[in-house]
Amino acid sequence: MEQNKTINTLIKLAHEKAKNGGWWDAERNVPELLMLIVSELSESLEALRKDHYAENLLVLDLYNDLIINSHDEEFVLNEDNWKASFEVGVKNSFEDELADVAIRLFDLCGGLSVDLEKHIDLKMKYNSMRGYKHGKKF
Repeated sequence: MEQNKTINTLIKLAHEKAKNGGWWDAERNVPELLMLIVSELSESLEALRKDHYAENLLVLDLYNDLIINSHDEEFVLNEDNWKASFEVGVKNSFEDELADVAIRLFDLCGGLSVDLEKHIDLKMKYNSMRGYKHGKKF
C-alpha cells in the first residue's frame, strides 16, 4: 500500500477495481452512479447519528499490516483475520462510509475520464478568491 497517493492514482485504482469486479461490463447510468454516492453519504450520516466510529487503534494496526504487506514479500497477510477485524472495528463506521463515498466518486470519475485532481485545484483557487462564507448566511 503506497502512502500519499494522488487523487488521480486513487481514481485509477478505484475504477480498475470496479471494472475488474464486473461493474463496468455494460454502459453505466450516470444518474444511478450519482445516487449511489448519495446513498453512501446517507449511510455516513446514519453512522454519525449512531455515534459509530472506527476503532482508532485497530485502524492503525490494520493499516500497518497493509504497509508491511506491500513492502515485505516474506510477510503473508492472514486475510481471514484481517477481514474479521475490519468487520468488527471499522465496517459501517462513519469513516468507512466516507471512504465508500470517495471510492464511488473516484470510480465515477475514472469511468467518465474526469481529472478530478485538476478540477479540485481549480475550484480551490476559485474559492480562495470568494468572500467570507461566499456572502451567504450558512
